[in-house]
Amino acid sequence: MTIHIGAAPGEIAETVLMPGDPLRAKWAAETFLEDAREVNRVRGMLGFTGTWRGRRVTIHGSGMGMPSLSIYANELIHDYGAKTLIRIGSAGGMQPQVRVRDIVLAMTASTISTPSKPIFRELNFAPCADWGLLRAAAAAAEARGARVHVGGIYSSDTFYDERPDLNEQMTRHGVLAVEMEAAELYTVAARHGARALAVLTVSDHLQTGEALPSEERERSFGEMVEIALEAAFA
Repeated sequence: MTIHIGAAPGEIAETVLMPGDPLRAKWAAETFLEDAREVNRVRGMLGFTGTWRGRRVTIHGSGMGMPSLSIYANELIHDYGAKTLIRIGSAGGMQPQVRVRDIVLAMTASTISTPSKPIFRELNFAPCADWGLLRAAAAAAEARGARVHVGGIYSSDTFYDERPDLNEQMTRHGVLAVEMEAAELYTVAARHGARALAVLTVSDHLQTGEALPSEERERSFGEMVEIALEAAFA
């Protein structure tokens, strides 16, 4: 048991999927795992452990933003022995070829700031995905016939962004999408020798203003969960 996770020793699997929303963690566990049982509800951050095709998996919420994710990623790795952490969440598209409902696999995650930034001082650390996970997720997505994009994303520490100049430069430099957690996940995983990846569904688009209707989000989210699970155990 840690400050933020109430699971007993052995109740967290080595493979952890991390949606931001704890209720999505509950839905994913009930939908995709066998014999899923709740292992955490401290501060309302739900976590569940079960099996997928005979492999133990934990699906645990991360909360919104890098400070929240950093807490859970650190405790899952350091205190519970998690070795593979895959973020599953939504993102905003930033390139014309990236459409709503597409899957984005974050090879790198640019950011202005993360909770880990003070460690590096003057160094601009480049957070990146685990190559094995990235390659396996791309293969899984392509095998399913999903529209998938692999490349750099932007992890923002603000949701209500008022920097159109920054968005313009990121689009100019090929950034595929924006979300709020991956850069810190990649950094924490690198620090502790774990594997990490972000598998994202494009739920809205910054250029076109298109957004995925709420009734379709769950179906698209399900495809992302399956890709993440297949990648974790490829």
